Amino acid sequence: MLHENILIIRDENGLGNVYHEMEFSFDKVKVSIRDIITERIYQEVEKYNQQAANYKYSLVKPKDDEVRLNNPNNKKRLVNAEKQVEVALNAFNNNGFFLLVDNLQAEDLDHMVEIKPDTSVSFIKLTPLVGG
Repeated sequence: MLHENILIIRDENGLGNVYHEMEFSFDKVKVSIRDIITERIYQEVEKYNQQAANYKYSLVKPKDDEVRLNNPNNKKRLVNAEKQVEVALNAFNNNGFFLLVDNLQAEDLDHMVEIKPDTSVSFIKLTPLVGG
């Protein structure tokens, strides 16, 4: 039986509460963590650039300099997808967030995920402690 290569992506907090869920379609059955993060960023940048507003659940967070430089005279501000992918991949490598694939933590960007009908990926964004 063929199934579409659709991956359920969830954003969760550290307590496991899901606060956002989305689906991504891939053209292959096995994808890397790098592929998953990259696809998410490209879709978020597209939404961000179309709406010219901060997408609520986004990993995409343009720096103030980027917003200022891309927004002279209140023109629509566009975000560079490649730069945001680089930022997100670095954040993953530096434990800014982590991914659970079917409740197991993915350790590196080259970890391969086989997309099955029930495969789920959770993005857990870490928040720094106050004073730390």
